[in-house]
Amino acid sequence: MNQLATPVALIVFNRPETTRRVFSAVAAARPERLLLIADGPRASRPEEGELCAQVKEIVSRVDWPCRVETNFAAENMGCRRRVISGLNWVFSLVEEAIILEDDCLPDPSFFPFCAELLERYRDQAQIGHIAGFNPFAKHLSTRYSYFFSAMISVWGWATWRRAWQEYDEQLRLWPQLKAGGFLSQILPDKRAVAYWSRTFDAMYEGTGPNTWDFQWVYTCWTRNWLSIVPSRNLIQNIGFGADATHTTRYNHSFAIPATSIQSPFHHPPEIAARAEYAKVLHRRFYTPSILRRVGRKVLMRFGHAN
Repeated sequence: MNQLATPVALIVFNRPETTRRVFSAVAAARPERLLLIADGPRASRPEEGELCAQVKEIVSRVDWPCRVETNFAAENMGCRRRVISGLNWVFSLVEEAIILEDDCLPDPSFFPFCAELLERYRDQAQIGHIAGFNPFAKHLSTRYSYFFSAMISVWGWATWRRAWQEYDEQLRLWPQLKAGGFLSQILPDKRAVAYWSRTFDAMYEGTGPNTWDFQWVYTCWTRNWLSIVPSRNLIQNIGFGADATHTTRYNHSFAIPATSIQSPFHHPPEIAARAEYAKVLHRRFYTPSILRRVGRKVLMRFGHAN
């Protein structure tokens, strides 16, 4: 059986059942190199120690030829510090990686899709991110296997060291960029600009949520990077529930089954953002009505609103 040459990074915490399903998908891809990142249990939750131990036992069941490296926290670091430090570690070791969290269940085709496009766009400075999640695959058709967008989703994704090295956790230039109308050049309407302005204000001021991915969105936008978005949805989020960090409330708009994308992949002839994807995304997910119905925490976990 062929093995996946691209390194896979798997981020886990305290959910054995979702971890078991995602790890089975990783095992089926048989990566030659697997980098495991785990947070430690919270002192305030005594039962979490056993859950974290179960998760580590699950991801230790590597029964294929594989170089396994681990970065396990002895104590709880929280979502922001754990993921950032974990990905810093990953990209200190490898030039590129496919990244999954313990609730992002990939279709088998997700792995060769990411692997081929990581190689194809490795030296293309305009591309910073490869997504696996596409909530509008049934509604925005394309003749190609993927398209480009400024919108960023981290429900199953891939990137390169060259991009992650630019990660700007502190949003250092945000006040100047905001004053210069930076977001109006990227986003489709005033409501989207207002949403992201509030979000970046909170992260810059240190009053935002304990997360890492708003900063990744900011990094991609301020570097003028585009994301690759598959023409099919390749990731199903299976983490909705009371034990989730953010996706505690189920919503059918997000719990979309994964489907397969066929190879050989049909590549677009040019790199250009598909504007209607951003418009539909913000209309469906970033309006006041969806914020009330779904909740900000779910949108945070979605990725672009991550």
